[in-house]
Amino acid sequence: MDRFNIALDGPAGAGKSSAARLVAGRLGFVYVDTGAMYRAVTWKILQLGLKPEQTEEVVKAARRMNIKLTPGPEGQQVYVDGMDVTDLIRSGDINRNVSQVAQIAEIRELLVDKQKELAANKGIVMDGRDIGTKVLPDAEVKVYLTASTRERAERRYSELVNPTLTLDELEKEIAARDRMDSERCISPLAQAEDAVLLDTTGMSLHEVVEAVLELCRSKVGGGR
Repeated sequence: MDRFNIALDGPAGAGKSSAARLVAGRLGFVYVDTGAMYRAVTWKILQLGLKPEQTEEVVKAARRMNIKLTPGPEGQQVYVDGMDVTDLIRSGDINRNVSQVAQIAEIRELLVDKQKELAANKGIVMDGRDIGTKVLPDAEVKVYLTASTRERAERRYSELVNPTLTLDELEKEIAARDRMDSERCISPLAQAEDAVLLDTTGMSLHEVVEAVLELCRSKVGGGR
């Protein structure tokens, strides 16, 4: 099988995006960062002065906006209505609001439909929280990445643009987000029954990528 789909799930800071991007590059596949799509919606509604609890207005805004994902020299570029928001969607404000936005059923339905369309022709590496369970339940390769809360906080802290909170505060925020994502009624964060668990605590990015590629080789003969 030359082309297949890979689903990478896991909590915030587990290394999904970095690993998915590099795995896609090694295989010649297309990388889709679904979390960036929810962050893009969150950025847009905050720009409009809306709050996540204003569900009706948030959904209307999401339906009007155009999200475009394109490959860039340093990874996936994210555009909202033609504006590059790649760095803007990694701010502390986005981190604090994105889980609430992601819980809105209409938002998830809208973005999941877009994600399924992207994966229809195979050759996709997609990361998120419900890819293996909801978006791509038939993906040939499924991996659930995790790591200790502290290590995930350290990774996310290094990504923040002009951080406004301490590492300890971010660790507490991530733990709270884990609970919110796992307990939500709509497409909760969960490991698919047929997904391989990979704890990346103490692992280098190179080691994580090689582990995923080895799984591809064993599952479908890919990753050569």
